Amino acid sequence: MNKISKRSKILYMLVFAFLIGAILLIFTLFKNAETWALKRVNQHIYTNGQLVSAGTIYDRNGVVLAQTVDGKRVFNPDKTIRCSTLHTVGDLSGFIATGAHYAFRSDLTGYSIIDGVYNIERHGEDGKDLHLTIDSKLCAQAYNALGNNKGTIGVLNYKTGEIICMVSAPTFDINNKPKDIDTNDSGRYDGIYLNRFLSGVFTPGSTFKIVTAASAIDNIPDIFSRTFTCTGSYKTSTGTVVCNGVHGTVNFEKALNRSCNSAFAQIAEELGNENLTATAERLGFNKRIQLDGKVNVAKSYFTLNDAVSVDRGWAGIGQYKTLANPLHMATLMGAIASNGNCPMPHILTKKTQFFNLTPSSTLRYMDITTANQLSDMLRSNVKDFYGDSKFPNLEMCGKTGTAEVAGKKPHAWFVGFSRNPNTPLAIVVVLENSGGTGIGTAVPVANKVMQAAVNSSF
Repeated sequence: MNKISKRSKILYMLVFAFLIGAILLIFTLFKNAETWALKRVNQHIYTNGQLVSAGTIYDRNGVVLAQTVDGKRVFNPDKTIRCSTLHTVGDLSGFIATGAHYAFRSDLTGYSIIDGVYNIERHGEDGKDLHLTIDSKLCAQAYNALGNNKGTIGVLNYKTGEIICMVSAPTFDINNKPKDIDTNDSGRYDGIYLNRFLSGVFTPGSTFKIVTAASAIDNIPDIFSRTFTCTGSYKTSTGTVVCNGVHGTVNFEKALNRSCNSAFAQIAEELGNENLTATAERLGFNKRIQLDGKVNVAKSYFTLNDAVSVDRGWAGIGQYKTLANPLHMATLMGAIASNGNCPMPHILTKKTQFFNLTPSSTLRYMDITTANQLSDMLRSNVKDFYGDSKFPNLEMCGKTGTAEVAGKKPHAWFVGFSRNPNTPLAIVVVLENSGGTGIGTAVPVANKVMQAAVNSSF
């Protein structure tokens, strides 16, 4: 009996071990099957490491951006469209990780956990089609507006969350990839695989004053009746913040109009590390946005840990350690335009089979009172300081920025939105290390794109 009992125990242990092994095998299969099936060595969907068998990628108007024809991936015939949509559509080798070819590769190829790539292999199917929210013609116009600048331009419909324009430079023609793209050390191709709108972070300069202004509205009860004296700099207890001019006595709104560093450093000093950090994080800093459940957007970064008064002053005007992601800034503009909330941005339209955005996908940044007060201040910037003539017929609201970067030329920024209900569009322009100013170089670019966007389908 003892021998039988011992044998039974051993048998049970073997069965238990087998079951555990089977469970682990199934778990590993489900976890890694997609990765294994979509490796570039899989010749059912890749040729020489490049994606071939995949669905068609369309823009919002049905323009074909990429498709498979006779076993070969073919792109739009217009070179400017190919260059301007490269970072959205993506390359075929997966170097552009946020591009549709890589981010949505399982859907494009028709892969499923049950059938794997069986349908492609046996039935010649090319996977599922993607319908993108971008307007390729508008992207081409934005690309031309960028000129020779590195940087990014993005346009967001703040009522729907649709990204209708997304351009990043430098770029290249997917049909004629430069042979020295990975070896040229001149800086010409620096970050060329990076979608700067989604994955870039930049010193925001004075565009961050919008965040400081929001914090002041929420934490300093008499902020709208305050005045500030600017002599060209502001001395804190630990150092001096230099201003971009001598503005004399200004109120809160005029301080934002004139982008007065002295006033905003003083406001940041009064707010303190805790209040300013809390506002920045409530407005989306240090948090991640994800597009369509697939594409991770770079976090905007803000910290005042161990910051002394002069650090806080520089942080309050968008310098110090602060970094901003362009898409995040577009959603902030959208929230100010829409009573404090902005729909979660997305790049897929409802025509795409696996579109899964829900109505509850909303970025809730601020209350309606703060949003409306900021909207009026940003409208005042354009109407009373930049000039409405710079943005005809748009009822534009916005803020410029000239961001200092150690050892390099400054970035030129413009962030803003149209308050015209017929054109619910927010825009972000970043001209990376351009050496220009926000008002001198970024504003004209923003206007070109916004005027083109008004005539696009959104």
